[in-house]
Amino acid sequence: MNHPDPSGPPLPRSSAVEAARRVLNTEAAGLVALEAGLRDENGLAQAFARTIDLFATIPGRIVVSGLGKSGHIGRKIQATLSSTGTPAIFVHPVEASHGDLGMIAPGDAVLVLSNSGESSELADIVAHSRRFGLPLLAMTARPASTLARAATIVLQLPQAPEACPMGLAPTTSSLLQLALGDALAVALMERRGFTAGDFGVFHPGGSLGARLRSVRDLMRTGEALPIVPPGTILRDVIVEMTCKAVGCVGVLTPEGKLAGIITDGDLRGALDRDLTTTPAESVMNRTPMTVAPDRLAAEALRLMNDRARPVTSTFVLDESHRPVGVLHVHDLLRAGVA
Repeated sequence: MNHPDPSGPPLPRSSAVEAARRVLNTEAAGLVALEAGLRDENGLAQAFARTIDLFATIPGRIVVSGLGKSGHIGRKIQATLSSTGTPAIFVHPVEASHGDLGMIAPGDAVLVLSNSGESSELADIVAHSRRFGLPLLAMTARPASTLARAATIVLQLPQAPEACPMGLAPTTSSLLQLALGDALAVALMERRGFTAGDFGVFHPGGSLGARLRSVRDLMRTGEALPIVPPGTILRDVIVEMTCKAVGCVGVLTPEGKLAGIITDGDLRGALDRDLTTTPAESVMNRTPMTVAPDRLAAEALRLMNDRARPVTSTFVLDESHRPVGVLHVHDLLRAGVA
């Protein structure tokens, strides 16, 4: 058998770009066809809605399976479901036939991906789901296939041409599986009211995890709070600001609420005053930026940067307008938020 030269003759740049555009146009047309299918209330739209109802109410997990390229897409769908609050596992159909069927338990639902619906390796996992009465969902382009006929619900993909020039390599079909899997995950997130805070629980590491941490996680509290009572003179404000080293001091009301703040810039502007007699209230900003402790740290950073004059620190107030913490931009940088 003769094998083609793996390097091949170089394509002219215009031909390479044309090939790329042809692929993208073909796959985009497939996505348009998939979206159109979701407008059919008696077709894919109904099957999709039934799937969401089922996935949102099963007591167990979603077991995703597929072979070849469908298996690769299935693993990604499983990972997206798991990371967005829907318990899911991937079971390879061949491994299932050699013991991994034991991973599938009562209460689970089985989602099998196969564009043709005729892969013989899927037979055991399909038979297992039928034997134990587990819901079987088929994501396939062939509604008359063996897989579709055995399924509880068929998520039918459109008959869209592959982007491969020979029409053989899974390209458009894989993209449609991926897109419909993403649609399932997002619809389940919305059904469950999944929040950014919930997302952070499943993504604690890396820069994404940092951006999903709350202000409460990063703020300075207790003795680190730079606060002074009403009537404090500017000399003592300077001492407090120097000791706490966050570039500002909060001035409290007699009830312990935040009346305003004084920044190091405010102090520089007040150096012509008598520091031993001038009260803090006379130079403080009475409408400072503040944040709630449950705001995302990334949101706090955006608020600090979006002001006409970006701020480097902000007080964190509870519902009673009492300071519970202070957040400095350096805290955000150290945590990897920025």
